[in-house]
Amino acid sequence: MSSWLGRFATEPTRRDVWWVVIAAAVVRLAVVIWAARRFPPAADGRFYDVVARRIAAGDGYTWLWPDGAVTYAAHYPVGYPGMVGASYALFGAHPAVAMGLNAAIGTAAAAAVHRIASVSANRAGALVAGLLVALHPGLVFYTAALMSEGVTAGLLAIALFFVVRARKSARPILVLVCSGLVLGVAILVRPQVVLIAPVFGMLGYARMPGSWWRGALIVSTVALLLVAPWTVRNCARMGQCVFVSANGGWNLLIGAGDGATGSWVPLDGIEQASACATEFDEAKKDTCFARAGVGAVAENPVSWLSLVPKKLSATFDNAGGAASYLAMSNPRGLSETARRALSYADVGFQRLTLLLALGAIVFLPGRRPRARRAVAIAGAIFAFLPAAWVAYLAVAFASSLLGRDLLRHLAAAGAAWVIVATAATHAVFFGSGRYGMVCLPLLSALAGAVLTRHAEPSDTSAEESRDAAD
Repeated sequence: MSSWLGRFATEPTRRDVWWVVIAAAVVRLAVVIWAARRFPPAADGRFYDVVARRIAAGDGYTWLWPDGAVTYAAHYPVGYPGMVGASYALFGAHPAVAMGLNAAIGTAAAAAVHRIASVSANRAGALVAGLLVALHPGLVFYTAALMSEGVTAGLLAIALFFVVRARKSARPILVLVCSGLVLGVAILVRPQVVLIAPVFGMLGYARMPGSWWRGALIVSTVALLLVAPWTVRNCARMGQCVFVSANGGWNLLIGAGDGATGSWVPLDGIEQASACATEFDEAKKDTCFARAGVGAVAENPVSWLSLVPKKLSATFDNAGGAASYLAMSNPRGLSETARRALSYADVGFQRLTLLLALGAIVFLPGRRPRARRAVAIAGAIFAFLPAAWVAYLAVAFASSLLGRDLLRHLAAAGAAWVIVATAATHAVFFGSGRYGMVCLPLLSALAGAVLTRHAEPSDTSAEESRDAAD
């Protein structure tokens, strides 16, 4: 028995990734088969499905109004409906096809997380990381949702996998270009990913003294070049330039206007929205809402700031996005008992992953181990409380205490920055449990490092060289 267990304390093997892929693919395929005819598109998924069908039919990202008028649109980001539209064109316009796309990206994300965790974790730790993503109830059942958060989470994991490969490659620029392409797609799916691209690029080149900025420049440039044609289309078709989507103003006003709660509320319940009631052009209406939102913040900044804890709580505490979506899609398709069980399982996996990630930060070799331990213990306490968002921030803060040693631990660095970027975005706008889902794969990669192996040798040498130069 001891010799069998000892095999899992060794270095990770690439063969193990296939066990992760099989587990992730089987459970997601089972969800697709189960959900395909039971759960039609719901919430934002209805819009994505309609637009994807129009894209598949060759009508582009346009909207058909009840009076027969057709207008160009950009309210929601084009990335996800574009991917679904391409899938519909190839395999037929049915929700099962979109669910299959979600399953494929989720499976690839689980494999990517295994390889990311392998940098610092031993064989068992890398398997734990990959299986946390492969079997996470929230991620697995969100496969049935025609929504963008699960896809964004998967793309971020895949992008960081290429960063890991770049650190070991003889041609790091080529591999970083691949990361930039993935992040470009992710920006088209969820525009706030633009905050993540330069940091991922920096991590890819960070082991080379004085060259971190090259990685940031390469990845950011590639990502933005991929987005640029869509921005040009918007400038030509929407009456004014729109980076990716024309809903930033809407979201700001929802999170800042009178009647804001920190979560989503209908705009007709916000007083400042009435100033834009007579503006019907999509892009101009969003600009009007943005002005109203900025005005609301300027008029009462204390009230806006006071909502930040509620926004973070809504984003990181309210796990259960999969159960909520399924209940909206078909209330009779999932019993109340099953819905609650799925929500509890989702929260349980989330908190377990948080605890493992906090423990991993304690065991990672590097600077300030006592300070990291203290922050991790404090964060672990909050992981058992309703305010679990504090535990998420503790992961990011404890990781930052590694200082330059953080560059040796890509899972910690990637998870920390995705958490920071997500928290910053939704502290400004508003929160929802499905938004925090984008952090789960990289948080799982860090969690696997609780069974740590060692720092990456080449990184250690580079760090020692920098220390000597200092």
